[in-house]
Amino acid sequence: MLDGLDVVTAPFAYEGSIRQLVLAVKYRRDRSALAWLALQLAEAARPLDLDPSTTVTWPTTTAARRRGRGFDQGELLARRVAAELGLPARRLLRRLPGPPQTGRTGVQRHEGPAFVARRRVGSVLLVDDVVTTGATLRTAARALRQAGSWAVSGAAAAATGRGSTGFGTSASGQSTLSGR
Repeated sequence: MLDGLDVVTAPFAYEGSIRQLVLAVKYRRDRSALAWLALQLAEAARPLDLDPSTTVTWPTTTAARRRGRGFDQGELLARRVAAELGLPARRLLRRLPGPPQTGRTGVQRHEGPAFVARRRVGSVLLVDDVVTTGATLRTAARALRQAGSWAVSGAAAAATGRGSTGFGTSASGQSTLSGR
């Protein structure tokens, strides 16, 4: 279970061609796949029955990663998803200093990065590229709830380790997790 989130959805398993697609966006600056991923993610988020006042945001990457890559892939994905859903996208979170999740052990990853919410928004759709342990979404949701958000849903392009995140698979193959 991912504490702090009302529901999380991920349309794909993080394997095979989807894994390669996400890695191309994330590490090789291949933005051509971004529109397709965003469309698939928006379609997966539509059944979440989001409040019309929902704001789309993302767990920001570290400043060093943003400088090194030249962009924050989470921001690009979230802004495209928001456009597909006809919702506003805003940077609501600030990532506090700490190590990146990549390369950490499962136990270390479970602690998650630290975030602080930059402003209060009632209903939020938190968009990320991949859910592994769920720690990033969980800690981001916690910061949003502490700032006063009354509804926080999560959507990621892909999910790994469904057993470790608590994800199940719907009849359509889409990963879902419900409950706070």
